Amino acid sequence: MNRSHPFRRFGALAIIAAAALTFTAACSDDKADAPAGNAAAAAPAGPEAKTIEGAKAAAQTVFDRFSGGDFAGAWELYTAAGKKAISKEDYVKLNTACSRKGLAIQLTSARMDGPDRAIVIAKQLVAAQSYTMVYEADGWKLEPAKEGLAVYAKGADKAIAAQKKAGTCANA
Repeated sequence: MNRSHPFRRFGALAIIAAAALTFTAACSDDKADAPAGNAAAAAPAGPEAKTIEGAKAAAQTVFDRFSGGDFAGAWELYTAAGKKAISKEDYVKLNTACSRKGLAIQLTSARMDGPDRAIVIAKQLVAAQSYTMVYEADGWKLEPAKEGLAVYAKGADKAIAAQKKAGTCANA
């Protein structure tokens, strides 16, 4: 039997590579190797940057949570006024019933609109829309549009019924 069979050589190389990777990972400084910015996964370690980059990262996190169906997580990133307009439970109920899930929302552009406000443009499929991010309580929060606040004022059940009647409830 030939002891230098290609599969045995590959297996030995794989074991050596895994051992080397384990050794180098164990000996590295975790702080220096931390990934640079998956906004949806990163946990803030203090106040967010009051910059356009900070606003864009926060907005993309909201969009990722929303399009992924994490409506409670998206609600957590609303302004205080947005949270006051609709309870977390009603927000989740409304969006579970009527929102498109699974379609990525991509940030296409952004600009500062004063020191504490940013306007971001996001696109889902072919539709683009502007959103306002407000710097509040050491972080960027999504400010619901006036139209959204009007829908939220109805409460989840009436808002769902109104969206179904208007043909804007995606799951109807």
